[in-house]
Amino acid sequence: MEPTKDLRQPRLEKRAKLLEAGIDPYGGRFDVSESIAAARQDPTPDRAVRLAGRLMSHRDMGKSLFADIKDWTGKIQIYVQKQALGDEQFELFKHFVDLGDIVGVTGKLFTTHAGELTVKVEDVTLLSKAIQPLPKEWYGIKDVETRLRQRYLDLILNEKVRETFVARSRVVAEIRKFLDSRGFIEVETPMMQPIAGGAAAKPFVTHHEALDIDLFLRVAPELYLKRLLVGGFERVYEINRNFRNEGISRKHNPEFTMLEVYQAYGDYQTMMDLAQGLIVSVAETIADSLLIKRPDGQEIDLTPPWRRVTYRELVEERIGKEWFALTPEDRKMRAAAMGIELPPGAPDYEATNAIFEKTIEPTLINPTFVTHLPADLVVLAKPNKEDPSVVDVFELVINGQEIAPAYSELNDPVVQRERLLAQAEGHAEMLDEDFLTALEHGMPPAGGMGMGIDRLVVMLTGAESIRDVILFPQLRLQT
Repeated sequence: MEPTKDLRQPRLEKRAKLLEAGIDPYGGRFDVSESIAAARQDPTPDRAVRLAGRLMSHRDMGKSLFADIKDWTGKIQIYVQKQALGDEQFELFKHFVDLGDIVGVTGKLFTTHAGELTVKVEDVTLLSKAIQPLPKEWYGIKDVETRLRQRYLDLILNEKVRETFVARSRVVAEIRKFLDSRGFIEVETPMMQPIAGGAAAKPFVTHHEALDIDLFLRVAPELYLKRLLVGGFERVYEINRNFRNEGISRKHNPEFTMLEVYQAYGDYQTMMDLAQGLIVSVAETIADSLLIKRPDGQEIDLTPPWRRVTYRELVEERIGKEWFALTPEDRKMRAAAMGIELPPGAPDYEATNAIFEKTIEPTLINPTFVTHLPADLVVLAKPNKEDPSVVDVFELVINGQEIAPAYSELNDPVVQRERLLAQAEGHAEMLDEDFLTALEHGMPPAGGMGMGIDRLVVMLTGAESIRDVILFPQLRLQT
């Protein structure tokens, strides 16, 4: 939605005239006394303030005018009067300052007869001349991609969008506060790795010129964080950027943010308690409620305790207890009849898991710990002692999508090698030998969890899509 040159030209001419007059249309340092929100909290009459913000509206009344300026905390009305400002500054403001320009004002607070808190301006400084005018009807734009591509305009004009990203920042801060208070330490692990490990996902590949080697943008930090468990860091976490060269959808972005956390001497049930406590704490702080409204009006109830149910029980609830007695071929035929297509040669467990992901997971709105998944799905988890065909894991599902997988970490290096080799279909060169060597030095029993920050923010803010909580989501290039 690029403005025409006709709309830009008058602003360019004003810029040129300001420069000719020796006035810098792009200002410099301007020390504000407080934010606009802070000014509103102390509306003492005649209190002096210095505020800065973007001009969002103005109402010309001849020898005076009212306008609204907006900073990142809110909006306030200003009153610009020729008598108070002086002829030169008043004419400058009236004829050379446009909507969208950023200004600094000095003045005193008062309240109008209409009850509106206002700054009576005594001095004004132009801090940035906007050449592009603001769109008039931003809310009316139906092309969502226009808003995503020009996120800066989205943030200027849509209050709810700004609030969403402020909430996201607070969510991350609260996660850190929660974990730090429980003795966890935050660490950083490599984003470029010689072997893409820690998750079954297609990586992005880059090349390091000096070393002349290919490196992978990490799909998960898991194997490096487990090295730290071996090294004696007993409670660690990382809020990390992961990259997966896969599809884009309402739930997926190729670049996304995860929390990964590990606790020595714990297990998957330790992680259940941690996940529940963390999300409840964050929700109470950010949303001030454990009842979160979805865009469709339905409520998500985060009140603990949360439901715990096995993967098998949910599958049997949905498609019958006889499902696991069927032959692999019958299961694939039943899945096909339900509209689920599997690639040729797909292993048997894929039919069950596809049904779970497409027909069961979306129905789990309130928090649900789905436990004891098939061992083939999670090669880094400990087998269940009573039933080795499943592993001691959970997937926490809220709002119809997985928020956090977690498990009792497999710390037997011999079994781990066997399972990673099976996953790599016998390609030993794909194994992370350094990780396996680390395990051979002894890793304590531990619980580990990954939590999707983007999906958590979607749930807590009632956003429609993951793209609504990522400032600059990946989009197709415009042609």
